[in-house]
Amino acid sequence: MSGHSKWHNIRLRKGRQDAERGKIFTRLAREIIIAAKEGGGNPDANTRLRLAIEKARENSMPQESIRRAIMRGTGELEGVSYEEMTYEGYGPGGVAVLVQAMTDNRNRTVAELRNIFSKAGGNLGESGCVAWLFNTKGLVSVPKDAAAEDDVLFVVLDLGAEDVRAEESTWDIICPPEALAAVREGLERAGIPIQAAEVTQLPSTTVNLAGKEAQQMLRLMEQLEDHDDVQNIYANFDIEESVLAAYG
Repeated sequence: MSGHSKWHNIRLRKGRQDAERGKIFTRLAREIIIAAKEGGGNPDANTRLRLAIEKARENSMPQESIRRAIMRGTGELEGVSYEEMTYEGYGPGGVAVLVQAMTDNRNRTVAELRNIFSKAGGNLGESGCVAWLFNTKGLVSVPKDAAAEDDVLFVVLDLGAEDVRAEESTWDIICPPEALAAVREGLERAGIPIQAAEVTQLPSTTVNLAGKEAQQMLRLMEQLEDHDDVQNIYANFDIEESVLAAYG
């Protein structure tokens, strides 16, 4: 898998999650707020909210913070009003980039993202320019040292999984978004630990990058990641593991 998955591994190696826990909590809270706003505050009847709460708990977000985010989403507590936006653009070498953001000022956000793209040798595009290159999928990652591939396959194939891919340190299970909860619950019942579970965007094609373009692309990902309004970034780059390791 390219782009998003490899960038996630870089972030883990750099220890960015622990170093920026406050920023992570902010992003998790925004996802909970939007999910509750769109589908109501009951996680049993709102799959997106249930997944957001599970992710928040995995990141040790305090239960009171989760509760308050749900109440802000349902309107029981006042707070800043966010809207969900997806921006599309091109990175160095023509890499397709999708940026999911939550903002209280779309004019500010689009201007800042355009500047980030430009400085990294890319450009922000029009709506629809690269979205067609991505497919919405459920993704569940299981540590390789926690279970054999055959054991994972045995559990997930009857639950709607489409593929199990070997990554550097995980088995990545791909499924339709609507099967994500069933796959996750099936693994938990089987006693197989889960490293991450999310709805993601997987590219249908990839762009190989090397040298200066590879470095520019990784800097673009990092600068987008650092933007306060950005929730998720997906890209279809493919970069040699040695370059990724050196960067991470």
